[in-house]
Amino acid sequence: MIASLSKSGATPAVDSPPKRPRQILHHENYAHEYPPAGSSDTKTVTDDNTLPIIRSLRLLHKDLYCSSEKLLKRDKLGIHAQIEKQSLACLTLAIEAAFRPKSAKQSTLEELRLQVEILKHLIRTEHELGIVPEKTYLRLAEQLVEISKMTNGWLTYATQKEPHGSLM
Repeated sequence: MIASLSKSGATPAVDSPPKRPRQILHHENYAHEYPPAGSSDTKTVTDDNTLPIIRSLRLLHKDLYCSSEKLLKRDKLGIHAQIEKQSLACLTLAIEAAFRPKSAKQSTLEELRLQVEILKHLIRTEHELGIVPEKTYLRLAEQLVEISKMTNGWLTYATQKEPHGSLM
């Protein structure tokens, strides 16, 4: 702390240290505030050990959750609540599949693929009812297409047979 004389010059005043500027990371409809890089209280924003599909499902759920702020109570507690539950079910299935041995992943991944398709239809219905704006719907649909591609790729990989005559 730095001591300086007050305007009258009679008593010393204690200046508080300057506040650190805070960074605000923006995403389409919401913002997160994080301390600046290099500060002692920096939080880990992303986990590099997380599978891309799990990261994508978490981001999808965050988008769904944050988009519910603008909805009417009827819609928020109705179809949107079901959509949020469905997205959490998809996230749960992806985490389950990640921890299962390769031989046991197929049934979980097939269930995940089914749940992602159901989620796509629910979000499309929500848009058709005029509950979410076009911009939000397009962003969510794009995320779901990527999640669907990842799920199908993972399912294809999990169902591949090991080559019997490999050289190594």
